[in-house]
Amino acid sequence: MIENISIQKMELKDLQHVLEIESHSFTTPWSHYAFLTELRDNSFASYFVAKIKSPDKKDEIVGYAGMWIIMDEAHITTIAVEERYRRMGVGEKLLRHIIETAKEKGAVGMTLEVKESNMAARNLYEKLGFEIRGIRKKYYIEDNEDALIMWKDDLINDVEK
Repeated sequence: MIENISIQKMELKDLQHVLEIESHSFTTPWSHYAFLTELRDNSFASYFVAKIKSPDKKDEIVGYAGMWIIMDEAHITTIAVEERYRRMGVGEKLLRHIIETAKEKGAVGMTLEVKESNMAARNLYEKLGFEIRGIRKKYYIEDNEDALIMWKDDLINDVEK
């Protein structure tokens, strides 16, 4: 587990590092324009980066997450961690942060889609109270894999685990 992880609002200057992680994490990565649009033009969107202090004392972006909040529902749009920092608590810290942010913004439920085969992500989501509620058949274009639709209800009364 990494102790010195800080979560900060994603800024335009973060996009180069975010795009590097994105390209190594997904077979169909989001474009610079997609992230730019989310940050500049989408009033429903909230995006964050996870940073750690590198040996040269600079903040290094090691992960990111984003969500939309529409009415009282939050939808996680993306979450990724740089490969060498996976399974070290970065993804969990990001996920906990966006859950708390969603609660603060009035969301009562939260949803996401995850590849059926992505057991690491599924285990994290289940650990934090998400449950499988449906399937989107052939959701992922690159390989026609199904997406599991997961929900976390009652964010207001959710107790930090």
